[in-house]
Amino acid sequence: MNILIIGAGGREHAIAWKAKQSPLADKIYVAPGNAGTDQITENIDISVNDFEALANFSLANNIELIIVGPEEPLVKGIVGYFSDRENLKHIKVFGPGEEGAKLEGSKDYSKEFMFRHNIPTAKHKVFDASNVEEGVDYISKIKGNIVLKADGLAAGKGVIITADNTSAQVTFKEMILEKKFGEASSKVVIEEFLDGIELSVFVITDGKDYVILPEAKDYKRIGEGDTGLNTGGMGALSPVPFADESFMKKIEDLIVKPTIDGLAKENIDYRGFVFFGLIKVDGEPIVIEYNVRMGDPETEVVIPRLESDLIELINSSFDGTLGQKSVKFTKEAASTVMLVSGGYPEAYEKGKVITGLDNVTDVLPFHAGTTKQGGNVVNNGGRVIAVSALGSTIKDALAKSNAAAKQITWQDRYYRTDIGFDIVK
Repeated sequence: MNILIIGAGGREHAIAWKAKQSPLADKIYVAPGNAGTDQITENIDISVNDFEALANFSLANNIELIIVGPEEPLVKGIVGYFSDRENLKHIKVFGPGEEGAKLEGSKDYSKEFMFRHNIPTAKHKVFDASNVEEGVDYISKIKGNIVLKADGLAAGKGVIITADNTSAQVTFKEMILEKKFGEASSKVVIEEFLDGIELSVFVITDGKDYVILPEAKDYKRIGEGDTGLNTGGMGALSPVPFADESFMKKIEDLIVKPTIDGLAKENIDYRGFVFFGLIKVDGEPIVIEYNVRMGDPETEVVIPRLESDLIELINSSFDGTLGQKSVKFTKEAASTVMLVSGGYPEAYEKGKVITGLDNVTDVLPFHAGTTKQGGNVVNNGGRVIAVSALGSTIKDALAKSNAAAKQITWQDRYYRTDIGFDIVK
């Protein structure tokens, strides 16, 4: 079959790399792709949100399956765009419909869903411009850390945690009244702070059945020792040592199964990935957030560990056979170290020539923000290359990722050298 993967990051490069291994895949396209996907598939210069152009391309190139990488086109309704049109509905689009995508598109919506289905999560209250002063007063009474979350999509940067009530009040007002995160923060969720250790769990579901993929742990902060500003992710590991069999059973029983059952009970059209952002508190798993796609850079460690045919699993979510599938993955550990542009997550320069890619071996350099310019590969984003590796242990995998990370360089390139610092002693 001909497959179109939508997106331009490391997640999409990893998905394309895995899809290429499937005997079910004939021609693979990526829109818009990057310099890495260009090496293994064919890039198509179409924006992820240009549904009309994506539809026209799909019809002209006999696309049978579309895999949607990022969240924005899902929240904007790409699944319904195809399924509601007679000439397009034969094309399988892997991702939730607009209602299901609200699990990521609105923090308030996802919280209410969790409460309706008794899924463990932090307590919260929601405020907007109509009751901003009530929110200010509410913050003044919180003791300890204060968690502020933009209700909508904010490119992974809409969460602020502070222990200072006064600065929290100022930021809260900026988010709502000054649109600090645009329309995403027209509503703000004030959430109970949870103290624990985080991990991510991923499933493929058809809205009734599901299979669980390898779990992962990512590192969000820009600085060593998890300090500084939040980013889209500076690295990741899989498996997660503290997520043993009994803990994963708790996650499935208390969180995964009730979530999928909730989708079915509410007749929510959901066929795609579910990303469970979790935290382990006093031995118990609690949901921080849902995402309606694979994470990035977690995909860059989950996919290399997956031995099952990804396209076969995705296809089974359309033909009703997903419940008969099982997932196989290697016992090897995977790591990824993200190379970023200097200045990220704030201002940074693009167009710097990347060198050293041809010299690295025994790793998988998944491109996250690259393009071709005059025959050279150059940086084209904040997060640029995820250097992934497999090893007999996490420590072995990290040694490979870090060794390769040193060799891939460009002007002002930066990366964290301590990914896994809290796990690898």
